[in-house]
Amino acid sequence: MLYQIRHVTRFDYAEPVGFARNNLRLKPIHWSGQQLIEHALVLEPEGRVSPARAEAGLANVVRLVVEAPARSLTIESRARVRVERQVPIPAPDDPTLAEVAERARASRDASPASPAAYLFPSPLIPLDRDIAAWCAQELAPDRGVLDAAIALALRIQREFAFDPAATLVDTPPREAFLKRGGVCQDFAQIMISGLRAAGLPAAYASGYIRTLPPPGQPRLVGADATHAWVLVWGGPDLGWVGVDPTNGIWMAGDHIVVAIGRDYADVAPIDGIVLGWGAQKMHVSVDVEPLETVPV
Repeated sequence: MLYQIRHVTRFDYAEPVGFARNNLRLKPIHWSGQQLIEHALVLEPEGRVSPARAEAGLANVVRLVVEAPARSLTIESRARVRVERQVPIPAPDDPTLAEVAERARASRDASPASPAAYLFPSPLIPLDRDIAAWCAQELAPDRGVLDAAIALALRIQREFAFDPAATLVDTPPREAFLKRGGVCQDFAQIMISGLRAAGLPAAYASGYIRTLPPPGQPRLVGADATHAWVLVWGGPDLGWVGVDPTNGIWMAGDHIVVAIGRDYADVAPIDGIVLGWGAQKMHVSVDVEPLETVPV
């Protein structure tokens, strides 16, 4: 499926700001099952864009500097991405969680996608005893890794309420866990915390899901905004496999990966500083449009 993506972020400032410096992670990465065809940024006002130092995760990071006084800043990302990714199917001969954990500890891979980079707590996803115990009910060491991953995602989707008013972007996983509610970021971070507590490599994936579903299928939660889900490492043969605890589904043909990191701090679409005073408001809109017709 070929997708056209339009992601617009607008900042409105109560008073003119004289300087803004932002890190942008808006260009989708090349990842298994997807290919970036083209990408462009449209800025108002215009600014200087230059490559930035790569950070802990897998992301295309650029630096935007705006030095002219402005009452607003609009950052529009346009991309075309081809996604050809099959739905994973758990099999009896999948490696068990115990085997995956052992192989991850023994890995000598030093690349950005190394399982060793995602085994341990990260700044926004600490280990938590209660989360670990709750997730462990689906993470028996002798269970197949794919079977366990989708079972845990389905349990989160079933027992947690999608409630944008329940949490903020900096809400820790424990608070969302105790509330049994939140948004995709919260569900992903809870699942990652539980997987890491079980000794499994788990990464935070940020990107998009299809805005409008195919005929006859339900609309996915998280459309019209950036979305977050989980990548779990299944061993050298399976590699990284995506699972979406917000919707209780695998990462497949409806998901577009933009960035991968240890947690949200590694992959935030936009962060940075402005010099000025007064309040600011942010407006975000996302549209993911399929450009091809899938036979029914």
